[in-house]
Amino acid sequence: MTGTKPMVRVLIPAGALGLGYDKAALARGIAAKPDIIAIDGGSTDSGPSYLGRGVSKYSRASTRAEWKGLMLARAEAGVPLVIGTAGTCGSDSAVDWFVDITRDIAQELGQSVKIAVLRSQQPAARVKAALAAGQVTALPHAPDISADLLDACTNIVALAGAEQVAAALSTGADIIIAGRTTDTAIIAALPLMRGCHAGAAWHGAKIGECGAICTTHPMTGVIQIDFDAAGFTITPMSDVARATPYTVSAHMLYENSDPYILFEPGGHLDVTHAIYTAVDDRSVRVEGSHWIPGPYTVKLEGARIAGYQTAVLALVRDRHYVENIRAWTADIHAQCSAKAIDRLGLSPDQFQIELRLIGIDATLGPLETRIGNPVEVGVLGIVTAQTAALSEEIGKVLNPYLLHHALSEEEDMPTFAFPFSPAEMQRGAVYEFCLNHVMALADPMQAFSLDVIGVSHG
Repeated sequence: MTGTKPMVRVLIPAGALGLGYDKAALARGIAAKPDIIAIDGGSTDSGPSYLGRGVSKYSRASTRAEWKGLMLARAEAGVPLVIGTAGTCGSDSAVDWFVDITRDIAQELGQSVKIAVLRSQQPAARVKAALAAGQVTALPHAPDISADLLDACTNIVALAGAEQVAAALSTGADIIIAGRTTDTAIIAALPLMRGCHAGAAWHGAKIGECGAICTTHPMTGVIQIDFDAAGFTITPMSDVARATPYTVSAHMLYENSDPYILFEPGGHLDVTHAIYTAVDDRSVRVEGSHWIPGPYTVKLEGARIAGYQTAVLALVRDRHYVENIRAWTADIHAQCSAKAIDRLGLSPDQFQIELRLIGIDATLGPLETRIGNPVEVGVLGIVTAQTAALSEEIGKVLNPYLLHHALSEEEDMPTFAFPFSPAEMQRGAVYEFCLNHVMALADPMQAFSLDVIGVSHG
């Protein structure tokens, strides 16, 4: 089926906006006349803080520069440009941040664009009502949840699927800025809308979600996927990258516990019988994937404040202490914990002290002349407590231990190095993920909102 005429051509510039892309490869992709340009804006890879705070992990400058390049490419191609999980976490605040960047670029470029804004944030009241109605189901190893836990979440998002992205595309918008979506939804939506093979649409979207990671040169970013009535064909746009049956099939294992099954809103993908065929030395054709419809559920992600942290870093170079570093830090942990309990009137469950041993050569870096066994260890103390003031207080209790604690009472008092003064560094609030559940919807748009705005600049 390698001669099957493509019904939809999707251009994917990179695995995520902010990672960079090959500009020459992007130009090659635009010249190939795609039907849509789709890129992911983030994920949970860097932990819960970004969702907890509702901010992007990528710098505004990098985001703006790369998005400007894609807005120019969209204008040249005359096709929709869609980003999912805008602002890393897809919260309303992150979406607003991204809309502001888009307005700013449009003004600079003199572009007049129609923007569809798909929002994924969930009010706690909605999720609490669903929980009470038995419409929220825990995924494996999910924590127990309650109405109080949901109220404690600083942000809750639901992962939109292809249906919500299709609704945004149906507005005729030039640019779609979506809150939290599945990585695959922004790629699968248009092929599904135009009647491409459903299994191929979801399978190709999974393979293409991270751009050129499914090729021999992952950092080149740009790939093209042609979808049709029987399957899909993937082609990297960089002149140095190649897609092979191995690199393409292997991506089903990426962030997926089952190499054959992928769950999405409204069903699951089964690639058990997929056949991967090299079209030439650069492209791969895939057929035989199946989409199995199921109940319509969307995954929920939520984060809440887990405490407040203070960090203290000490650098240990004395050979005797380096050789006994684990015993030294274990003794500090025990003595400092006991002192915090005694002096501050705390119970053990009100705070946590961690002492992490960090790398080598942290003091002299490239000037280090001794080689072989580590000659120094960075000891990172991390104090987590219920308030910022308490974490700072315990950090100050920890300070003299890291500076002067001796391995035994018979030894002279040592002195180690603090690279910063003050040694205690306030990290502020720290967050934890607290939802790993799915919520059933009677209608795909039930938990999502869609607005269309016009930006006009002559």
